[in-house]
Amino acid sequence: MDQFDKMLAKWQPAALSLLRFITGLLLFQFGVAKLLKFPAIPEGNAYAFLNKVQLMSLGGAAGVLELILGALLLIGLFTRPAAFVLSGLMAFAYFLGHAPKNFFPLINGGTLAILFCFACLYLSTAGGGPYSVDAMRKK
Repeated sequence: MDQFDKMLAKWQPAALSLLRFITGLLLFQFGVAKLLKFPAIPEGNAYAFLNKVQLMSLGGAAGVLELILGALLLIGLFTRPAAFVLSGLMAFAYFLGHAPKNFFPLINGGTLAILFCFACLYLSTAGGGPYSVDAMRKK
């Protein structure tokens, strides 16, 4: 097992950068959907509510943060503070929007919010990884 651990450990820095990139991309997508209404989400889809988010609302404010901070995560610039704010945003979204509906995340639709919250919390402590603007700025 020790050899297997060593083999995988060499990929850990790249995996961190990949986690940062994909997390940023997915959060950015939510910001684009809320603010730019792209792509148009068909009625009946679980995310159709994103078509109705207004800029001057709580969902609109969340969309602005997801768009801007998601883009920062995508490129790995100011990764730690961006991820920290996004982690708080996702915790806030869960407790305000999902938890009141039901205790269980599978039922209240909050699974993604929890996952984003803890992925961003991890990124806020681990940083952006070697393939990030932050890493390039350190050199």
